[in-house]
Amino acid sequence: MSAPLHKARPAGPGRALPDTQQGMRRRNLSRVMHTVSAEGPLSRAAVASRIGLTRAAVSTLVDELIRSGLLEELGPERPGRVGRPGSALAVSGRGPAGIGAEIGVDHLAVCAVDLRGRVRSRAVRHVPNRGRSPGPVLGELTELTERVTAEMEAEGLWPAGLAVAVPGLVARDARTVVRAPNLGWLDTDLGDLLPAGLPLTVANEANFGALAELWLGEDTPRDFLHVSAEIGIGAAVVVDGRLLHGNRGFAGELGHVPVRPDGPECACGGRGCLEQYAGEEAVLRAAGLEPGEGRVGLLAGRAEQGDTDVRRALQDAGTALGIALTGAVNLLDPESVVLGGALSGLAPWLLPSLRSELARRTAGPACPVSVSPLGPEGPLLGAAHSVVRGVLDDPAAVAERA
Repeated sequence: MSAPLHKARPAGPGRALPDTQQGMRRRNLSRVMHTVSAEGPLSRAAVASRIGLTRAAVSTLVDELIRSGLLEELGPERPGRVGRPGSALAVSGRGPAGIGAEIGVDHLAVCAVDLRGRVRSRAVRHVPNRGRSPGPVLGELTELTERVTAEMEAEGLWPAGLAVAVPGLVARDARTVVRAPNLGWLDTDLGDLLPAGLPLTVANEANFGALAELWLGEDTPRDFLHVSAEIGIGAAVVVDGRLLHGNRGFAGELGHVPVRPDGPECACGGRGCLEQYAGEEAVLRAAGLEPGEGRVGLLAGRAEQGDTDVRRALQDAGTALGIALTGAVNLLDPESVVLGGALSGLAPWLLPSLRSELARRTAGPACPVSVSPLGPEGPLLGAAHSVVRGVLDDPAAVAERA
C-alpha cells in the first residue's frame, strides 16, 4: 500500500533545540525539510519565500541537505514562471527511511517508508501471539525486519530507526511494554530483545494509528478521538495536533472502560469492559462464529447478505462503542471521532447504533463519527512515518548517524 506525501503541518522540530547558533541552524534545516516535504518540488527561492530566510541562507542549508542525501535536485522548474528558472528540490527517494513494525495478537508486520512517504518494502506473518513469551515473538519480528531492511537497502535506502506498535500500555521510556493483556506480557523491555544499532521507539498501536490519521488522512482535524478496534480496542486523543499521553503515558485505554459493570470478566482483571462487547472476538462469538484469520471479512460478507445474527451482533457492538465513547466525548469535547482498525471494515453496520447512542447520551451536539480510510493499516504506517517525521524534525542528527 502506498502512502501519500506528508500533509502540510506547521514546520519545525518535534523537540526543542538549544537557542544557540548551532541550534538555529538545526531548526532551519528542519524548516527546509518540512517545507519541501509538504509542498515540493520547490526551488530555493520558493523555499526562502515560505520560511522567511534569504535565498543565500536557504541555498547554504539546501546544499548541506543535498550532501547528506536528504534532498535532491530534479532539474529546472516547469516552464511558465517569470525569470530564470530555478532547480526544483524534492526530498530524496534514496537515503534514510523509516521502519515500522506491528505486533498484533494474530499477526506480525513490518514495512519501510521513504522520505517521500512511499512504502518501499513490506512483510507480514500471520501467527497467533497470545500467550507466547516475548522472546520467540520478537525473534520472528526481527527476521521480518531484516528481510525488509535487505530489500530497502537494495534500493539505496538505509534505516533511520525502528518504531514498534504494540497492543498494550507502554512506559514513558518508549521501549517497555508495561502490560499487554491480549498478549499476556508484563514489564517487557523490547530494547533488550530486538537487535541493537537502530534508534527504537515503542508505542501503543492506537497512538500510531492516530498519528497516521493526523499525517496521512484527508481533512483530518487537529482535535479528534481515534478508536482502533480489532481483537482489543484502544483509543488515542489528539489535541491541537499532539497526542495526549497522560501522566504515565497510558491515556486512551477505551477498551477497558466498563459498559456493563456486572458483565463478563476481562483479561485486564475488570468486568464488563468494552472489549467484551465490541472487540473482534466478542463480535464473532455473538454472531456464532469462531475466531480466526479473515473473520472480519466473513462478518462483512454475511452482513451484506442479511444474516440477522451477524447484523444483531454488530448492532450491539455499535451500541457498546457508543456508550463507552459518550464518556470520552462528554469529557474531552473532540471535534470528531475516527473509527479505525479492522472493525472499520464493518462500519456500515456498526455506525447506526453507535451514532444513535452518542446522540442520545452526549450533553452537547452530537459528535461527528467518521471511518479512517487507512483501516487496519494505520498503526503500521503510523509507526514507519513517525521515524520519517523524526528525520524531518532533526535532519542534522540523521546526517550525523549516516
